Amino acid sequence: MSDEAPVNAQPEDHALTAEPIKAIPDRHPWRWVSAAVVLLLVAMLVHSLFFSSVVRNGQLQPRFQWRVVGHYLTWPTVVKGLEVTLFVTAIAMLLGIVLGVVAAVCRLSVNPVLSTVSWFYIWFFRGTPVYVQLLFWYSIAYLYPTFTLGVPFGPSLVTFNSNVVVTAIVAGIAGLGLNEGAYMAEIVRAGILSVDEGQTEAAQSIGMTRIQTLRRIVLPQAMRVIIPPVGNETISMLKTSSLVSAITVAELTFSVQAIYAVNYETVPLLMVASLWYLAVTSVLTAGQYYVERHYARGAVRELPPTPLQRFRGRISGLSRPAPTLNALAAEELVIFGQQNKD
Repeated sequence: MSDEAPVNAQPEDHALTAEPIKAIPDRHPWRWVSAAVVLLLVAMLVHSLFFSSVVRNGQLQPRFQWRVVGHYLTWPTVVKGLEVTLFVTAIAMLLGIVLGVVAAVCRLSVNPVLSTVSWFYIWFFRGTPVYVQLLFWYSIAYLYPTFTLGVPFGPSLVTFNSNVVVTAIVAGIAGLGLNEGAYMAEIVRAGILSVDEGQTEAAQSIGMTRIQTLRRIVLPQAMRVIIPPVGNETISMLKTSSLVSAITVAELTFSVQAIYAVNYETVPLLMVASLWYLAVTSVLTAGQYYVERHYARGAVRELPPTPLQRFRGRISGLSRPAPTLNALAAEELVIFGQQNKD
């Protein structure tokens, strides 16, 4: 017993009188070299964007005409085109989500008629270009000059003129929405299949119908898989909506085209459109993050921090002193001595 006492006390005494550890961190010169190269390229890009000039028509002018861009950024025609773009994107995306959910459920149905029709819808609208679909709906009056409501294969009660009903904006929304529905169907189907079958069996064992099981059990869990690609599809829809300018819908791209066709400021007006698309995309990206965070509840122990929480954590981390190597070594020695005692 007398021989063991000094051994147990030695780590504690050494912990109290530990010498500072001279730790030499690994050197990574290529990290600094690569960082310097990237910073140099960024500096060159910033200089080219804001401070470089070019000769046009015998005069030295700024390469990127930011004054012209700022002048037309809030031009009434441009703002009106942005509103049309947001409207078309929202309605077409809503139509695509509804059609996608219905098509996905029908695709997974045991009913062979529903499954086959859903498969054909997905096959057709994914297999033809969206640009062709837009032109088709815009020219639908060639095939159907009128639309009628009445008894199937019987007398018609109400008749509508196709050119009056299917306007340019309606044709654009129909083309984008039907095309998006085919892609959304596969996204929703993948999300539904990602939920364990035991969840459905447990719901059916307590008497829930298939619709109740889908709405209350399956879809809430499948949203974790569905939301990220839906966010990507929404951003893609925002940019794809520029195609409706081909059928004379005065959205953002069509509006800037109408302006530079008059003043010949082509590049500055295209930059105006690009800045607005980037701004709206940034808002949609932030919204997607918070929606994903909402549906992550119950799947992770701790929700990922928001950008504001992450920023506050970094600030508090900078203000809090980091533990020294000497203190860490002393703590390890004390723990080691306590284990020997036990």
